[in-house]
Amino acid sequence: MKKMWKKLMATLTVVAMAGCMAACGSSAETSSELVLGTSADYPPFEFIVLDEEGNQQYVGIDISVAQKLAEDMDKELRVVNMSFDNLMLSLQKGEIDMVIAAVEVNEERAKVADFSDPYYTDYPPMILVKADKKDEYTSIEALAGKTVGAQTGTTKADIVTNDMPDATLLALSSVMDLVNNLQYDKCDAIVLDGAVAMQYAETNEDMVISDISLGEAAPYVVAVQKGDPKGLLESFNKTIGTAVSDGSVDKWIEEADAISDQAIE
Repeated sequence: MKKMWKKLMATLTVVAMAGCMAACGSSAETSSELVLGTSADYPPFEFIVLDEEGNQQYVGIDISVAQKLAEDMDKELRVVNMSFDNLMLSLQKGEIDMVIAAVEVNEERAKVADFSDPYYTDYPPMILVKADKKDEYTSIEALAGKTVGAQTGTTKADIVTNDMPDATLLALSSVMDLVNNLQYDKCDAIVLDGAVAMQYAETNEDMVISDISLGEAAPYVVAVQKGDPKGLLESFNKTIGTAVSDGSVDKWIEEADAISDQAIE
């Protein structure tokens, strides 16, 4: 009797485990959602505006890319907004399906994520300074002893650390906080992606782009979990290839640029 009971329990355990595995696999493969992780404080790439009814809405170049990726997979896009420096950890944990947030490939990120084909290459990184101090900052050497801001966890923070060794890095998770610090003289300059720096310069007459060159831009990509366990990259790359070649990305850039000044702070 004991042997029969043990055999029955073993059989039930195997069945239960098989059912769980099937359910888990089914959940990952047939989910109706595609979950985007982003940091929506970075116009024109990802930012928040108010719609006609006063509700917050995620918009921007990267949001348009994500919406098209979801559409081509017959899924509904769900946006999870968080600080930039938490995105890769959340991706590793499987809390989100992808990261689209003006992400460039670097050695550290490549250890924990895989990447799509590029969908956009920005202007080179730029330095934003107060307009009345532009003439003071014409070289990297001029930033010695100064406080230079950059977003935490970005390649822009790496630029300050590696290429401006005599400057003090002010690392903040929010780009809007960085801009406010520059506005109120809490820092002397901030390093941003080119298009982002240009947007802030266009909407803030007391801020300008420094003439200091920071080299070439790296392309932006979609990040997924290391090993692509959900099998997303094949579909993503197909969508990206079409969107780049048919002009969709250019259209999304124009649409984002047109409403960037509506970004709420």
